[in-house]
Amino acid sequence: MTEGSRPAAYFDALYAANPDPWNFAASAYEREKYDATIAILSGARFDMALEAGCSIGVLTGRLAALCATLLAIDISAPALAQARRRNAHLPHVAFEQRALPADWPAGRKFDLLVFSEILYFLTPSDVRRTAALARAACRPSARILLVNHTAPIDEPCDGDTAAELFIAACGLRHLQRRRAPGYRIDLLG
Repeated sequence: MTEGSRPAAYFDALYAANPDPWNFAASAYEREKYDATIAILSGARFDMALEAGCSIGVLTGRLAALCATLLAIDISAPALAQARRRNAHLPHVAFEQRALPADWPAGRKFDLLVFSEILYFLTPSDVRRTAALARAACRPSARILLVNHTAPIDEPCDGDTAAELFIAACGLRHLQRRRAPGYRIDLLG
């Protein structure tokens, strides 16, 4: 386990070495996980959504089809540059460089907040702070969607711990959960 939340330099180095370090664009595993992520939303439409940790924007494009407005954020400038190019045809998607929880998009309310493969890069205290900020940014009947890798990893948290910390701290109830080989999805509301 690492000592602190992962900084921007950590991710920038990953993207410098490989523009798609987790193979989001071509992996059958990632495609299946994205299919499951979208499916758990059951075709719902959202007015204002937040995607935290958008990386190179592969899931962003899929989420955008469900949203009138989507704010996609990431800590890494190189990742965001790719995400902007990949989704340039979607004028209702905005991209901002932000590190959570310190750079939370304050003053905005969302009806969907997506944290896909990001929470375990945060320390337990930062996961709790992020959950509290997310809960405060929820519109009535908002949904929060968590996707976490569940295999052992060398990060500040493992995926199950990060999800459980977030769920306990945000105070919303489970609407759905799914566990598949390598990941879990939690839909809260």
